[in-house]
Amino acid sequence: MNLHQHKIAKELGVLEKQVNATVELLDEGATIPFIARYRKEVTGTLDEVQVSAIRDRITQLRDLDKRREAILKSLEELGKLSPELTEKINAAETMSALEDIYLPYKPKRKTKASVAKEKGLEPLALLIFEQNAIDLDAAAAKFIDTEKGVNNMEEALQGARDIMAESMAENAEARAHLRDLFLNKGHFKSKLMKGKEEQAIKYKDYYDWSEPIKDAPSHRILAMRRAEKELFVSLELAPAEELAIEILNKQFLLANNSSAEQVELAIKDGYKRLLAPSMETETRVFTKNKADDEAIRVFAENARQLLLAAPLGQKSVMAIDPGFRTGCKVVCLDEQGKLLENTNIYPHEPQKKLTESAATIKQLVAKHQIKAIAIGNGTAGRETEDFIQKLNLADCMIVMVNESGASIYSASEVARNEFPDLDLTVRGAISIGRRLMDPLAELVKIDPQSIGVGQYQHDVDQKKLQASLDDTVVSCVNLVGVELNTASKQILSYVSGLGPQLAQNIIDYRTKNGPFVKRSDLKKVTRLGEKAFEQAAAFLRIRHAKNPLDASAVHPERYEIVEKMAKDLHCKVADLLADESLRKQIQLGQYVTSDVGMPTLTDIISELAKPGLDPREKFEAFEFAVGVNNIKDLRIGMTLPGIVTNITNFGAFVDIGVHQDGLVHVSQLADKFVKDPNEVVKVSQKVMVRVTEVDEARKRIALSMKS
Repeated sequence: MNLHQHKIAKELGVLEKQVNATVELLDEGATIPFIARYRKEVTGTLDEVQVSAIRDRITQLRDLDKRREAILKSLEELGKLSPELTEKINAAETMSALEDIYLPYKPKRKTKASVAKEKGLEPLALLIFEQNAIDLDAAAAKFIDTEKGVNNMEEALQGARDIMAESMAENAEARAHLRDLFLNKGHFKSKLMKGKEEQAIKYKDYYDWSEPIKDAPSHRILAMRRAEKELFVSLELAPAEELAIEILNKQFLLANNSSAEQVELAIKDGYKRLLAPSMETETRVFTKNKADDEAIRVFAENARQLLLAAPLGQKSVMAIDPGFRTGCKVVCLDEQGKLLENTNIYPHEPQKKLTESAATIKQLVAKHQIKAIAIGNGTAGRETEDFIQKLNLADCMIVMVNESGASIYSASEVARNEFPDLDLTVRGAISIGRRLMDPLAELVKIDPQSIGVGQYQHDVDQKKLQASLDDTVVSCVNLVGVELNTASKQILSYVSGLGPQLAQNIIDYRTKNGPFVKRSDLKKVTRLGEKAFEQAAAFLRIRHAKNPLDASAVHPERYEIVEKMAKDLHCKVADLLADESLRKQIQLGQYVTSDVGMPTLTDIISELAKPGLDPREKFEAFEFAVGVNNIKDLRIGMTLPGIVTNITNFGAFVDIGVHQDGLVHVSQLADKFVKDPNEVVKVSQKVMVRVTEVDEARKRIALSMKS
């Protein structure tokens, strides 16, 4: 096990003792946010990214060990295990190296080589493979046996070549060389399938495409694979055949005689029939995994930025889910997001009741003292925004809200449990309003795959995607912290150490006993033991609690330290929070102990200065350009305000209010070279863009952020 820790430490550039401590905490059930935030002395202040990397790598190495054990057991049962083979297997550092060693011994279905061996031709194959100067015809003639199905000399030689071809195809060194060749000198080649030109217009770029495998970016790999899956293009992954044959000849050709000629024929057959298909399959898996990892990384980063978007906060909100034919659903929510009233208005064709709709909005705004109006950005969104703007509502901001996933939420079990008696569209409008108030609290109710960021999310490994997105949501929820007495089951589920069942138990306790008065009351919740309390307590806040530390990120296990600080200064804990001059008098060195060092003490002082501070940015209102509501309204050269909705490796998508996001290609993001779009923009960021191209037929808008 320590060998693993040593390897991980070397790979990540950290100390082995840091890896040891982190693995121990993870094995004990500690979560990543808890380890990174409250066990800094133990891990040597590793952050969430480093802790995640250690977790993922130790899992990978342990999986490799499990496979190693299974292979050793299988070989032992087959009677093939030798000290030399055991040493090779134990030395293998990757899954592919391990499988290459096992391949010649792996039980397999009938092959040309196994049939030839059954005919007794293996000794001939071994003789030829030595490539000594022999009388080949005479040697082959000895193996003619009609009873075994070897009727002539050529059949004997063919069987020997089949055996040699399989042996070379299963050679670990040859496979390693060819694997490297495929990855570094191979090409993706896609061709349009016959008769599919009109149907495959969205894959026009791949009608006749070739690109080095090592250079192909994630989004193009996934696009080519999707086009192939939908039977629009054929896709091949391979290097030039002569390069592969040259490598195999160099390894296996030892002479220049009749035996070597047979080996050369076997090499060509073994490559075309066995090695090339096998290496292409491996390369497909490798490139798919690499593309998945990159796409998932981009998706997770986008989701993180969306989840941590600036909240409006606790203000009374009106939310409108726009529509033409069926009208607009209107809901009014109080400062906590509770539904006060809902109705319909019809400000658009075909019904178009402008006067009545205007009166309804004005009356509801006055009645519920509405401070902000959230309008969904889907169908009729811009038209509804124009209608509301013209009402000139005083002291009431109007905000377009990304409604991706709202319809999925409205039909979900979560929504049915929250609002069993309400129509789907009303639930959707409530979700739009709550997203404005607190994006994180509302978006955790929706499958992260449905929140409108990322590309090709349905093409990547769904298990890996879900694990990554779960990590992202957990990280965001615990970074912000959760108000214990108002949090939904969904957001509580993501708190460190909890999960769905304990979240429900907290809700049940709250329903039965009323609001939590202090953090320690969590221990009264059914099945919430000491371990769960240790992991969760500091991420759960109780506003206006008797103990002011219960509203902060200070862990309950460190309350005694803060109380001692207050005692030493002859004041109360509340005074420390309120008075900066008192905090400046604290000599942190006096409070260092065997398990509490300066990193934790520094965090405590920072938290006392701003207890429970929301780390998200301050909310800023945004307005699209007036009169630009449709792609037909766009003109080349227009400069427009927009909101970044999605980021990929090739650029950023920006909503400019025309129901179709435009793309700012990575080359157009800045006046300087940009390698990673995340260096320049973030999801939900407000930007100014210039229209450079409009393709109405393909619904494509090209934008630029260059000056």
